[in-house]
Amino acid sequence: MPILKFRYELGRQPANTKLESNKAVRRIRVRGGNVKWRALRLQTGNYSWGSEAITRKTRIVDVVYNASNNELVRTKTLVKSAIVQVDPAPFKQWYLTHYGVELGKKKKGAVAKEETEEGEAAAQETKKSNHVQKKITKRQEDRKIDPHVEEQFSSGKLLACISSRPGQCGRADG
Repeated sequence: MPILKFRYELGRQPANTKLESNKAVRRIRVRGGNVKWRALRLQTGNYSWGSEAITRKTRIVDVVYNASNNELVRTKTLVKSAIVQVDPAPFKQWYLTHYGVELGKKKKGAVAKEETEEGEAAAQETKKSNHVQKKITKRQEDRKIDPHVEEQFSSGKLLACISSRPGQCGRADG
């Protein structure tokens, strides 16, 4: 065991942030009197949909892939650049209100047409002013969604990448 000459050479234990329902974040005093927030257990995060330029707080369902170590996937450890499965409901709800189209509907021939008409009728049941209707039809012209993302919405397994460092800032955002 090496002898430390300076306090700033001190190494701390890894956070090993786990995916669990009860949130646990600890405050750690670091050099200069500054503070780091060490997340020990998390279940939610702030995730953005880049092509639509929106961000929603959503629940993390599972850790799917980690490039550095498969052990981190098995133990459900949240680290930066880990691929996680998140709950698509907040993004579906935003898409419905913004474009008037429900994501995740599977299309099957004539049955799909009837269902989409029913879905549109359900969306139209809520009264909307002429101004809002014009706004939604205008947005429909520019609406384009990647087929891979649409497939993820229809399967209910929306994948995201963690861009923050849970052991340093106490959040799992992406």
